[in-house]
Amino acid sequence: MHEFTHRIAELDDIPAIQKLMKLSITQLLGPLLNSDQLEASFDSMGLDDQLIKDQTYFMIFSDTNFVGCGGWSNRETLFGGNHTPNRDDKFLIPATDSARIRAMYTHPNWIRMGVGSLVMSLGEQAAKKLGFKKCELMATQSGLFLYKAKGYQPIEEILYQTQSGKTVPMVRMEKDI
Repeated sequence: MHEFTHRIAELDDIPAIQKLMKLSITQLLGPLLNSDQLEASFDSMGLDDQLIKDQTYFMIFSDTNFVGCGGWSNRETLFGGNHTPNRDDKFLIPATDSARIRAMYTHPNWIRMGVGSLVMSLGEQAAKKLGFKKCELMATQSGLFLYKAKGYQPIEEILYQTQSGKTVPMVRMEKDI
């Protein structure tokens, strides 16, 4: 197991985060989808700078190498980037709502080494401190194995449709924390 460090992302980190997101989507999710589904993935995923502004987005490092990122949210939006049309910045109620695990990306050279597990653990711990009892996420095909292994249960399969009509399968999942 590798030793990782983490820190809260800052707005100045956006270019590095976007580069890692593109690499992760293309190389890890891309082989599992056809070209239309991959294009739809870029519409349904990406940088949500509200997570950075809320200081709930983590950057993961091995020494000085940026190897992954992801976070959590106490806002309504479940998935997507600044450009995704499903946005709702309303705050969730910890007693009744599920916190969101959001925007997890791992560098392709660092998969299955604990990066995603660390991001999930950091997010779940922070949500629990605010009184949340559950976490929810929207899984892509490349994340399903990890999320199931970490105790997330599928609650809804969706076919996300872009404005151009292209679709990509996703799974809404939830876990008691």
